[in-house]
Amino acid sequence: MPSLLDELYKTKLQLIAVVSLVSGITLLLLAHWSTTASSAPTWLAVLPVSEIGSTLFGTGLLAVFFEYMDRKHGDERTDQRIRVAIRTEAPAIRKAVFDSLAFTPEGLKDITSPDILDRIATNALGLRLGDNQLASDLYADLRAQVVRSPERWHDVHVTVDLAPWTSGPAAGRGSMFVATIRWEYRTIPAKSAMRFVCVSDVQEYRELLRDPAVDAAWYFGRTAPIPAASREAFEVVQLSVNGKARTIRRSERQDEQSYSANLGTTNMDGKPVTVAYTYRLLVQRHGHVLYLDLPRPAKGLKATLNYGEAGIRRVNTLDFIASAESSRVENSPADVPSSSVSIGFDGWVFPRSGVAFVWVLEEELVSYAERQLPS
Repeated sequence: MPSLLDELYKTKLQLIAVVSLVSGITLLLLAHWSTTASSAPTWLAVLPVSEIGSTLFGTGLLAVFFEYMDRKHGDERTDQRIRVAIRTEAPAIRKAVFDSLAFTPEGLKDITSPDILDRIATNALGLRLGDNQLASDLYADLRAQVVRSPERWHDVHVTVDLAPWTSGPAAGRGSMFVATIRWEYRTIPAKSAMRFVCVSDVQEYRELLRDPAVDAAWYFGRTAPIPAASREAFEVVQLSVNGKARTIRRSERQDEQSYSANLGTTNMDGKPVTVAYTYRLLVQRHGHVLYLDLPRPAKGLKATLNYGEAGIRRVNTLDFIASAESSRVENSPADVPSSSVSIGFDGWVFPRSGVAFVWVLEEELVSYAERQLPS
């Protein structure tokens, strides 16, 4: 089907042909009249009316006719020249396109389809690794953990203070530590509220870990001397945004409790804020481990455990961070009364990664030494 532009082009040629033919015939007739009629003005014979009329007549009849006849072949020649030019310059064009895409991410902004971006990333990674299947699996995992994550945290600082649990029932005293944990980080909030949950069901706990609406989940087993719904088992005691305290609301049901707080960031227009919150929970003394899980991608992490009053002889650290970079571990000097250990990492930490503190109790070492004494 001819396009509107082709129809317009044909109409313009027809108009030019008609005007040229009519103008040429008119001028030729005028020239003939000026040479035969006695009443014709003398100045008209001086003008090159006949030559102009012949030119216009020839243009209208021959040039336009030739354009009609040769247009098809002319278009074919033009298409052929374009194809030759593209084949000749294809390597340079391809290199320029690849350079523009690789030099800066802004070159990919015009690609609005996420599927195309995913294919580009997967194929590029596959070429770099030499294994398309490995690249596909790695990118799928990276997309699930990072691309779909609602937030990204920066400069995460975690402080844990361990102390003996002395206010609980007699059956539980001495069996638990009270851990006061404070988190502080910078982020651009993806939602207007935060939610914390403590449950006693393992399956529900695992589901909460994958729930993007939950910012922190804690598992408190049913074998503990108090239920998971008790404030002594878990309690969020403070939450602030840019230093301003936010109201915390608590709800409770059998073997479960949850806390929520409105961040008040609806008018921040995508600006980063500093979020800080503190919660208190019980940890089994003879469990010998406290694990801190990061629910969001985080750049820069420092976690510190203070255990000076907990009756702990020493603490080992374990980092579950998959990276080519190594973490830093710092122990407080032996002559400092407040014993502590810190672990730091400057790179990116993916979700479901974290750090663990593993301790040895003073009483365990004393008991072992007493058993080694000769009877």
